Amino acid sequence: MFKTVAAALLITCSFAAHAGDFSISVDAKDAQGMIAQRHTYNGFGCTGQNLAPAIQWQSVPSNAKSLALTVFDPDAPTGSGWWHWVVIDLPATAKGLPQGSALPPGARSLRNDYGDARWGGPCPPPGDQPHHYVFTVYALDVPSLGLPADASAAKAGFMIRQHVIGKAETTLRFGR
Repeated sequence: MFKTVAAALLITCSFAAHAGDFSISVDAKDAQGMIAQRHTYNGFGCTGQNLAPAIQWQSVPSNAKSLALTVFDPDAPTGSGWWHWVVIDLPATAKGLPQGSALPPGARSLRNDYGDARWGGPCPPPGDQPHHYVFTVYALDVPSLGLPADASAAKAGFMIRQHVIGKAETTLRFGR
């Protein structure tokens, strides 16, 4: 038993050592500190521009072979949350994504819960408390997840977690 606990501790410490100062920042806030209207969805009763925010990350673990990005709303009234964006196969050398949905060569978006393979901005039900939007960038130990174009966000999440060696996340909010 002691060997098992010691091995688990060693793995945990190794993961933390690789994670270092890995961090993510999202340029999307309005004057009130919420996600700006231009980044919200245009549909489902929302009237935003559905413009993906600029996202930057720093201090990617040196042993990363690729990156993945997810944006998830755990507060969506679905019983399983809402996937707003899933980007896989980002080069490990990438430092972020510019405003808009432009991706570097080799990277690709999978279908979000709106049914689109691109950014899908916030659009919580009117009257709900502001929802939380979790932006997470994952450092992975494989150059590609090898997922088909029609893979679901849940399947991508499963595969990401099988290969994660570090992650950075930040949470923004939006309500209407």
